Amino acid sequence: MTFQRARTDEQRNQRRRHILDTAAAMLTEMPVAELSLNKLSRRVCLAKANVLRYFESREAVLLDLLDTETRNWVAELLNEHAASEGTTRERGDRLADLLATSMARRPVLCDLLSAQGAVLEQNVSTEAGIRHKQAARQSLRSLVQFVLRHLPELGPDGAATLVESTLLMAMTAWQCSRPSEAMLAAYASDPALAAMRLDFTDLVRRTAAVTASGLLARQTEQASANPAS
Repeated sequence: MTFQRARTDEQRNQRRRHILDTAAAMLTEMPVAELSLNKLSRRVCLAKANVLRYFESREAVLLDLLDTETRNWVAELLNEHAASEGTTRERGDRLADLLATSMARRPVLCDLLSAQGAVLEQNVSTEAGIRHKQAARQSLRSLVQFVLRHLPELGPDGAATLVESTLLMAMTAWQCSRPSEAMLAAYASDPALAAMRLDFTDLVRRTAAVTASGLLARQTEQASANPAS
């Protein structure tokens, strides 16, 4: 920053961006649970009260980052992965792998998602909540389009269900696949226990693949039961 006090809209936007960029950098060094408003304030060299002029709470900062991370993830999927070829099963498996591996490459996104409902949405105003949900809605729509690119047989409703199921599994799987030092030692002590350790990518991939297969099978059953429709 080349200014002490933000006096213009442009300077205020720069400072807001600086706070967000700093928080994003900090999340590459520490989990969401450890990023406090005090730590963020010290890193951006502002008093906590000044940070709160730009964001109403720590959670508001993190929700904004979650929206940005999600938007960037979806843009990457849409821009870098054309429609798959092959049988329905092969395309479904390819889609599941793309979703799982792309999320695994974005640990900040996964950490923010895992904290979304229980933490990030608990200390924000209605206005901040509306902004967040509007951004999330747009990202979900884009994800549905990505799913339909690979599995048009699902239709919009089936694609939306697959997206929702995959994201919910990712939220849970991320927490469960980040064991503490004590649990790592427990796994290392016994091969039988080590087999219980969850792998994030594998769990999300299998869940997405099975969900896609189940949705397609149900659609086939419904079509067979109602041939006239």
